[in-house]
This record gives sequence, structure tokens and C-alpha cells, in this order.
Amino acid sequence: MSIIYRLDASIRDEASGSVTRAVTSTLETALTAQQGGVTVVRREIGLTPLPSTAWAASAFAGFVAPEQRSATQREAVALATTLADELIAADAYLFAVPFYNYGVSQHFKTWVDLVVTDPRFAPGTTPLAGRLAYLVIARGGGYGPGTPREGWDHATAWLLRILTDLWGLDVEVIESELTLAPVTPGMEDLRELAAKNLRNAHDAAEGHGRDLARKLPVG
Repeated sequence: MSIIYRLDASIRDEASGSVTRAVTSTLETALTAQQGGVTVVRREIGLTPLPSTAWAASAFAGFVAPEQRSATQREAVALATTLADELIAADAYLFAVPFYNYGVSQHFKTWVDLVVTDPRFAPGTTPLAGRLAYLVIARGGGYGPGTPREGWDHATAWLLRILTDLWGLDVEVIESELTLAPVTPGMEDLRELAAKNLRNAHDAAEGHGRDLARKLPVG
């Protein structure tokens, strides 16, 4: 049976309008409809954030003999170990990561920082190399070439640097822009384009879900 790891970093749930959650659910639904022998392991970091102090505690614990670590350090190391275990045990990955304030979600950054304190994710190690991953991104505005905010997306390149260059994952990106157009004054003229972008993202997610089902081993 294949294990799919799904991580959600949005501070909104799907009912309140999280685009990354909705698009990722489209992919998951398409996958499980085609491939029954799949277990989805979920890690919620948006609605249930990891403790922001755990990274420092786990990082500094690496310089202390295990028997001399404080209770806080032991708890942080145990959490980092759990996070790393979840990743290593999976066959493929769904990362639902929204774009906040021109950068990466703080919750996702905290999660990455903790994971890389585990020795199995130390620099030069690639325990996930070659595995398939899908990165679902949602941006409230437009950041492409020729837009007023071109170059203001300081998240996507960093996300791919971690997932592909450091961890060796084979990543497909599913993007939706202008997601704030339906509710933001001054963006009325962009609402049709926003709706098209969202449809395209769901269509891409559904296609990737079916494709992933074909690639995973059956049984």
C-alpha cells in the first residue's frame, strides 16, 4: 500500500476559502478514486502550528550529549524526529503552501527548519531523492512578467530550492493567482481571469492526481 504525505500550511480551512486546501483536495480525490490502495498521512501546520521555539531547541540539542539535554531540547528533538519519520515513510507528497506577505508561510518555514535538524536531512543527504511531489501554491495577487508586482514573489524559488535542490524531490507545481480578486475592491476587472486561473489549477490537480495513481504501485 502506498503512503501519500499531505501537508497543509494555510491559516484558513477549506470551508472558509483556502485555495491551497481545495486544489490539493481535488488532487487527492482524483488519486484515491483511481488508486484504492493509498493511505494519506496528514500533517496540519497552518491551523495547528508547530511551536516556534522548537527549531532552536532542536538545533542546539545537536551540540549537547543526549543525556545532558534539557526537557525542552528532548521534546524538540522528538518532534523533529517525528516530522522526518513521516517524510521518509511516504512514497509521494502533496504540499499545500499559500503565499503570504510576498514570502513563504512562517508555518512552513518552521516545519522545514525543524526537519533539517534531523541528522537524516543534514546537508548532503537526500533521503527523498527521486520521489514525486506536488506543490500547490496560491497567490492573492499577480506576480508574473509585466505585472506591477513582478519580482515580489519571494517564496516560490525558495520552496523549490528546498524541495528539489536540497531534498531531491521530483516536483510538479500547481499555481493559482489573483485569488483575492473576488473579495478585494479595485480588483473587479481581474475576477474573470482569477476564476479562470482557479479552474485551471483544479483541472491540473485532477490530472496530476490521476497521473500519480498510475505511477504508484498497486496493492
